[in-house]
Amino acid sequence: MKTVERPAPLPPVRPVQAPSPAGDRRRRRLADHLRAYGFLAGGLVCFALFSWYPAIRAVVIAFQTYTPGSEAEWVGTANFTRVLHDPELGAAWRNTLTFTLLALLIGFAIPFVLALVLNELRHAKAFFRVVVYLPVMIPPVVSALLWKWFYDPDAGLANEALRFLHLPTSNWSNGADTALVSLVLVATWANMGGTVLIYLAALQSIPGELYEAAELDGAGLLQRVRHVTIPQTRFVILMLMLLQIIATMQVFTEPFVITGGGPENSTVTVLYLIYKYAFLYNDFGGACALSVMLLALLGVFSAVYLRLTRSAEEAA
Repeated sequence: MKTVERPAPLPPVRPVQAPSPAGDRRRRRLADHLRAYGFLAGGLVCFALFSWYPAIRAVVIAFQTYTPGSEAEWVGTANFTRVLHDPELGAAWRNTLTFTLLALLIGFAIPFVLALVLNELRHAKAFFRVVVYLPVMIPPVVSALLWKWFYDPDAGLANEALRFLHLPTSNWSNGADTALVSLVLVATWANMGGTVLIYLAALQSIPGELYEAAELDGAGLLQRVRHVTIPQTRFVILMLMLLQIIATMQVFTEPFVITGGGPENSTVTVLYLIYKYAFLYNDFGGACALSVMLLALLGVFSAVYLRLTRSAEEAA
């Protein structure tokens, strides 16, 4: 009798397990993090090469005698001592602090007032915002050159307008008494566009019910600004004030292009003096020492300012 071979039994089929939802989430999160760090890597490399490394390098050079192409030698605090005994340093700090104070008095209130006016407009809002922001889009050197021609005592538009109105003319940037104020006007015009837009964004975030309640209580325009607008935008105002002080303490373009530090050193600022040490005196150690001093001062001021504003916010 012929036997029939039976096929070997198939191995048991194991059920396919569905992937764990928690494991999928972890893999997706890891992939998202890797993608984010990949995009961030370019910015980190740029900051490291063009911001962090030069800053660290400047601190090192501040304690060395260094000229490009030569061997650096450690001199300790000799650069700081030499810079502190420079008679031009006092004038530079005095001009820088005066410029900062004038910029706060002139250039800090104007953007806020412009933002209030633009916020109340009902027509052509976009046009006036572009007009206000247009100076920011002009390269700083081009703006300075335009104002240098505008301030020309002989053929400048400023004195031509004064002559047309039969008013006395001015030396503007060519006079020792008026040069610094003239530069403050230039810096205010060139940089206020971004500040105005930030104020506008803050003003438009204020609930309209607060103004309606103030009007029902009989508050006028100035009272509404004082009791509603300023308290609601206080954080933005304080932060922009800090940023403006830091920026004006580093003013360079306007003195360099318009006045060259003159007349009679009336517009020599700290940053302009750093430029002179590095590129006119070929003293990179002194330039870096002065840069470190400015950095330390701004760092201490920023820390104290933030501490005081935080304490005021907590007290309020």
